[in-house]
Amino acid sequence: MSTLKRKASNDQASDSKKPKQNGSIMSFFGKTETAKDSGASGTPAPGFDKAKWVAGLTEEQRKLLQLEIDTLHESWLALLKDDIATKEFLDLKRFLHRETDTGRKWFPPKEDVYSWSRHCPFNKVKVVILGQDPYHNDNQAHGLAFSVRPPTPAPPSLRNIYIALKKDYPTFTPPPNKQGLLTPWADRGVLLLNTCLTVRAHEAYSHSNRGWERFTQRVIDLVAARRPKGVVFVAWGSPAARRVAKIDQTRHLVLKSVHPSPLSAMRGFFDCGHFRKANEWLIQRHGADAEIDWDLGGGNVSTLTSKKAEVKTETTKTVVEKGIENKENLKEEEEEEGEEGAGGATKIGVQAETEEVKVTA
Repeated sequence: MSTLKRKASNDQASDSKKPKQNGSIMSFFGKTETAKDSGASGTPAPGFDKAKWVAGLTEEQRKLLQLEIDTLHESWLALLKDDIATKEFLDLKRFLHRETDTGRKWFPPKEDVYSWSRHCPFNKVKVVILGQDPYHNDNQAHGLAFSVRPPTPAPPSLRNIYIALKKDYPTFTPPPNKQGLLTPWADRGVLLLNTCLTVRAHEAYSHSNRGWERFTQRVIDLVAARRPKGVVFVAWGSPAARRVAKIDQTRHLVLKSVHPSPLSAMRGFFDCGHFRKANEWLIQRHGADAEIDWDLGGGNVSTLTSKKAEVKTETTKTVVEKGIENKENLKEEEEEEGEEGAGGATKIGVQAETEEVKVTA
């Protein structure tokens, strides 16, 4: 059974980051950091002096990068500090400032742009699921690919993800009330990363080709290069597949499929088996504690518990079939031997039924 169990029902009320009580993930990547969703805080990255780095920025850089300084988790900031100081990234930030200054609404809310980094600090990443553009309607995007905040219902792509998950793990339960909050996954080590991190309200892909693509590619490349023990990359759709094309598959597991969108899901997504494959690989590579509990409804979904259930089902089936076989054999004896055989059949038949109850209880 996975030691990374979480009660998803508590996560539905708020997507604020909660401290982890279970320390088993230390066996996966070593010492953990404590993340807080209120900002880019937590245990300082080794060798990174954030205050000194901020002091070294120009006044304009500090103004443009205030969001990164305040909300990008320090484990990521330590690795991305040079990338966000480049001219291209600063131009991206100037563009976002102009969008705001001219009254153009964009999503997600600025404090949530880097929520993926706070829910899933760098040293906790076990699975990377790549998205594309953030949702562009109200009360949807909050910085995690495919995820939406309550009470927003799960969008079509996410509902298809639930269907695929249910095929891998029949005991899977989605969030209550048909919702789509995926922060439990992020808290368990699933990096839900969109290719583009912002979008203008009601205008899909309106912030593409502004610099986000290069930034998020850098995030992917850092995980691939600095997690040598191996993580799982999940790429749904051709754009996502291109993002993982150069990943060393002797180190990492790369899973590809069509996108879960209703436009493409019927071409193989529902049977891709990625959730079970990811867990089986993590268990084989890192041990039982490394698997992901995919459940979102307050239960537990894991490969080991699922296998135990399958064994129990097969055991029950065998006992029931054996009981039925005994009854049929005894019925034949009853016809041949008369009343005496009927009494024996009744006795043994009851015993078989009792065995079935004991197994299935």
